[in-house]
Amino acid sequence: MCVLRKLSPVVAVLALCGGAAQAEPVLHAVGIESQYADVMAQIGGQYVQVSAIETDPNTDPHEFEISPKVARALATADVVVENGLGYDAWAAPMLAASQAQVISAQRVLALPDATLNPHLWYNSKTMAVLAPVIAQAFAARDAAHAAYYQQNAKIFIASLKPWADAVAALRAQNTDAPVAVTEPVGDYLLQAAGLHIVTPFTLEASIMNGTDPAPQDVTAEEALLTQRKVKLFVYNQQVTDPLTQTFLGLAKQNNIPVVGVYETMPQGFTYQGWMLAETQALARAVQTGLSTETLGR
Repeated sequence: MCVLRKLSPVVAVLALCGGAAQAEPVLHAVGIESQYADVMAQIGGQYVQVSAIETDPNTDPHEFEISPKVARALATADVVVENGLGYDAWAAPMLAASQAQVISAQRVLALPDATLNPHLWYNSKTMAVLAPVIAQAFAARDAAHAAYYQQNAKIFIASLKPWADAVAALRAQNTDAPVAVTEPVGDYLLQAAGLHIVTPFTLEASIMNGTDPAPQDVTAEEALLTQRKVKLFVYNQQVTDPLTQTFLGLAKQNNIPVVGVYETMPQGFTYQGWMLAETQALARAVQTGLSTETLGR
């Protein structure tokens, strides 16, 4: 019997089979964001050493700084997965000079550059579409284990079903429930769950991009909270500032349940486990009024 053991942060996945010697990884792959690295690790298994670059759920991924270690990882990778939509544009010069096969979630999903929300991993279609593409990329560099990668991709896609079921259940019970947010980190998930985002998107975009929001947008958001016009407040747990802290305080003062969402996968989760936990937190908030600011296991 083979047991998969994942190191934390996502650095490598090795298979330990009944006391037998560990298989040597054949490929080196990099996920720019830890959630993509985790999916790559599940598909690559014992034959792919996977590195994640943006891994810290307690820091702002928009403030990521390149280091020589990061440059080396990208230069020596066989396969790299990036998000696209400008989210990880800092890597473009290094990837252009690399021999790696680069998989862009944006390009695989055929999304135009004008797509407003870059947080693609909250879209339930993203990883299911990416998984076979990742398996194919591994197989192109390591044909001897092509069937292994393809099988792991199928197993991964099947493992997304509990999350899909949770989203469907939330949608069936709470269609169009009004929700306030700080920025569009979890918007794809909220929309799939049938929740209605009433925060002006211009406010979401300003907070996401670090620009000053329009005063009328701030006033509108404050009214949603002080007048209890929403059933839930969702905020980016990784990126807060005085304005978002003010919104958070208003939500708590007015007994509006709060859910924190992450841009980078929290420690101790698989991708599918993380998405399921976020969905369950939303369900608890809407149905019972229970807040979940920090995900735990």
